[in-house]
Amino acid sequence: MFLRIGTRKSKLALWQANFVKEKLESLGCKVELVPITTTGDKITSAPLAKIGGKGLFVKEIEEALLKGEIDLAVHSLKDVPMALPKGLTLCAITEREYPYDVLISKDGKKLEELPPGAVVGTSSLRRQVQIKRKRRDLKVEVLRGNVDTRLRKLEEGLYSAIVLAYAGVKRMGFEKYITQVLEDFIPAVGQGSLAIETREDDLEVQRFVKGLDHKESHLRAMCERAFLRELEGGCQVPIGAFAWIEYGKIKIKGFISDLEGERFIEDKEEGSLEEAEETGKRLARRLLELGGREILKEIYSL
Repeated sequence: MFLRIGTRKSKLALWQANFVKEKLESLGCKVELVPITTTGDKITSAPLAKIGGKGLFVKEIEEALLKGEIDLAVHSLKDVPMALPKGLTLCAITEREYPYDVLISKDGKKLEELPPGAVVGTSSLRRQVQIKRKRRDLKVEVLRGNVDTRLRKLEEGLYSAIVLAYAGVKRMGFEKYITQVLEDFIPAVGQGSLAIETREDDLEVQRFVKGLDHKESHLRAMCERAFLRELEGGCQVPIGAFAWIEYGKIKIKGFISDLEGERFIEDKEEGSLEEAEETGKRLARRLLELGGREILKEIYSL
């Protein structure tokens, strides 16, 4: 079996694609990487919320998959939109890496130790509002780019600290720079897992790819993605969710917030493993009733 993997060209994306490549090769496949430049890679100066959201990191790769130019695509799950193009499916979700955010500061100071007015860089509205809730005296600025670009900007003194996903920092070998793990921050939906996307009707490819699926991570991801889908949320809205399995039940906590973190609506839900997606939906509907609907209406009217 010869397989072509579509991937972005960043160092982190190539690491992720090579990780999947090695797994498939261990199953007896021959694998080639096909690097693809996405719109999200081309436009690095504007916040994602203003240019179309994280789907810009997968669009061109999905088009190549539909055209038959590649056989599967490897994405960071958190970058995959809730609605997939017709004819494509998320065939496998890899075992989830530690899902939390981390703070890396220039002087080794934790979030609570940064001086008033210190500049913290992040690309995510979700992270921005959680920083503001802890430290309204800090200045939060948009920071985009790959992991090493962001670290370089920190080293150049453009920021006092930056917030990144632990998974990406670890995969790039930069764990030694971590100042603080932000375990009290609710992560992005799917953060820490890789998604392997295939054509829906390509059963031969799916036969190999399904061997890479991690059942527990898949269930948790489906719960979180159902939560986000029910909220119809995108990059314009600060939303986070984290699902876990405990004592045979799936549990999820999530939030929706206004842009300043002043109205921050958070709650939890649990259900059986068989109703993972419905559990995520129930939590979303409760948050909407608690004021989330008004927040969404206000943000989307801006």
